[in-house]
Amino acid sequence: MRLRRDTIAVIGGGNGARAFAGHLALKGATVRLASRFPDELAGIAEAGGVTVEGAITGFGRVEVVGADFERALQDAALILVVVPAFAHREIARALAPYLVDEQTVVLNPGRTGGALEFAHVLRESGCRARVYLAETQTLLYACRAVGVSAVSIKGIKKEVALAAFPAVDTPAVLAALKPHFTEFKPAPTVLETSLMNIGAVFHPATVLLNAGRVEAGEDFEFYRHGMTPGVAAVLEQIDAERVAVARKLNAHVLTAKEWLAAVYGAKGNNLREALLNNPAYHGIKAPTSLHVRYLLEDLPTGLVPLVSLGEVAGEPTPTCRAVVDLGNAALGENFWRTGRTAANLGLAGLDSSTLRVYLETGRKEK
Repeated sequence: MRLRRDTIAVIGGGNGARAFAGHLALKGATVRLASRFPDELAGIAEAGGVTVEGAITGFGRVEVVGADFERALQDAALILVVVPAFAHREIARALAPYLVDEQTVVLNPGRTGGALEFAHVLRESGCRARVYLAETQTLLYACRAVGVSAVSIKGIKKEVALAAFPAVDTPAVLAALKPHFTEFKPAPTVLETSLMNIGAVFHPATVLLNAGRVEAGEDFEFYRHGMTPGVAAVLEQIDAERVAVARKLNAHVLTAKEWLAAVYGAKGNNLREALLNNPAYHGIKAPTSLHVRYLLEDLPTGLVPLVSLGEVAGEPTPTCRAVVDLGNAALGENFWRTGRTAANLGLAGLDSSTLRVYLETGRKEK
């Protein structure tokens, strides 16, 4: 099959998927939009495309193909997966039969271990196509869905870190993205993109330690009123464990406080002060249920794989473990079984030295 560089498949139907589809269409690309839940695309299908508001304006015409992933991937050189991280496994299974050599797949974002899990599932599903697979550290857009067929893009990040698995493929992925985006910048390996999953630091513990207020439906701001000194102290410990795991694996990451300063210019003497001093977080309301992505995504695809990487590194992560156990108890789940573990990331049997070779080359050397 001859791939067309200007044909792009966007997988997903939420805020980010709408932003990518509409923006790319406005740039002149041929865009196909697919989802495991076709109903969420009905309004876009009826409109014939996505209306883009905010930092970018216009109407981007897209082809909505529902759950027909074979059609979505047909002759598409670039495939952008823009779904919650807990759906990556199912999307990998759905795409596996239709992927062909030289296609590029990018997870936007990967959270922690996204590309590793995706590659593992593709192998398990019998996919033998030589595809280029990568993950981003965060979503390119600050955006919100509007109505049934529009999206408001509040901003586009100037730089977003990206790494391929294996890392030797990162230049090829960036080359595939370059005709459409210049914002993506290379990271050494997927360790750097995965271990900069700041949401896993901020979200789960804050929700769980404010569970009474959340389930009572109290109206309070998540990052201000929910960020008491005790809660922030727990976040500091989670972040310290994340940074320690990265250090053991020779991955360079920012602390959460450094990240707030770099991304938002928010500073303080400690993490709590930096969070409270971040105007971008002002007005963000706390959830009113525990069944939210702050737990359902950030536990199984954030803290669970962080603990697994800690096991590979030989670095203890007791606070991260405690938060996962608390989330399991509160939700009646077992994220140690369903989340991203060393086994389903394809890391079983690796240590810190063999992991680096695997991340860079894709080979497990004994």
